[in-house]
Amino acid sequence: MPLGLGRRKKAPPLVENEEAEPIRGSLGGVEVGSGGRVAALQPGLPPPPASLRPRLVFHTQLAHGSPTGRIEGFTNVKELYSKIAEAFKIPPAEVMFCTLNTHKVDMDKLLGGQIGLEDFIFAHTKGQRKEVEVFKSEEALGLTITDNGAGYAFIKRIKEGSVIDRIQVINVGDMIESINGQSLIGCRHYEVAKMLKDLPKGRTFTLKLTEPRKAFDMISQRAAGGKHNSSSQLGTGRGTLRLRAKGPATVEEQLSAFEERAIEKVDDLLESYMGIRDTELAATMVELGKDKQNPDEFAEALDERLGDFAFPDEFVFDVWGAIGDAKVGRY
Repeated sequence: MPLGLGRRKKAPPLVENEEAEPIRGSLGGVEVGSGGRVAALQPGLPPPPASLRPRLVFHTQLAHGSPTGRIEGFTNVKELYSKIAEAFKIPPAEVMFCTLNTHKVDMDKLLGGQIGLEDFIFAHTKGQRKEVEVFKSEEALGLTITDNGAGYAFIKRIKEGSVIDRIQVINVGDMIESINGQSLIGCRHYEVAKMLKDLPKGRTFTLKLTEPRKAFDMISQRAAGGKHNSSSQLGTGRGTLRLRAKGPATVEEQLSAFEERAIEKVDDLLESYMGIRDTELAATMVELGKDKQNPDEFAEALDERLGDFAFPDEFVFDVWGAIGDAKVGRY
């Protein structure tokens, strides 16, 4: 069906991409079970049984300070948080989000759906709660929202000079618990961003926030990640563990230069159009679009896989163009 002519339809629940072929060889700094290798999957065959999958052990700490823990056996973000909670004997709901290779609230190092095999995981837990009244003097509040994949939406970026930037008590990394008393626990980032956008200009609204617990050297930090670092990557090391909503986690090769650049450009478009940043959503869109022959095929693939987002046609065209530019090296 041509783009823009009745493309919208109700899609099935969001799912991750089909199984990818794991890489061969060394797994860097993680510990591997018997055999020490990951066997490549043959096309058309199901993934190997759990007993034959590699035993990947990651090291983790609580970001505000703790001994080092070891976690393994998780296949998605919720299971990862549960393993972290088990390691440190805290409730899973206390884990707000994780950063890779830094204990600071650095949104460019935020853990999404991929973990480099040599990455060190820092878990940020709930700290001080606060209630803030905000007068919406402008249409745009200056917030970029993301979520942790487990029901918590939080602030990823604050635009300099914006309405929110002038309220010093609101910080990057703060979880948005509620707006005007309406709980947001369990909401996705795009739902929260739309609620904030739909608030009437010239009115006061109330935010209930929870900030991540801070170590001593983070007390004065306000907006790490407030500016986008275009050189940041999804993971480090010689391979990546990709977490999936369905099916086992898989070990994949590092992204190509085209994929990294395309994901970055699509993530920028998500922020511009929807007020969210989500590298995993951007990666899924790039994967759906990189082999399509025209924007109509791409639009149909988006509707089938990500129909719940109801992306506007203009946005779809811009994403298609961004993927094409990255593919031919127009950075």
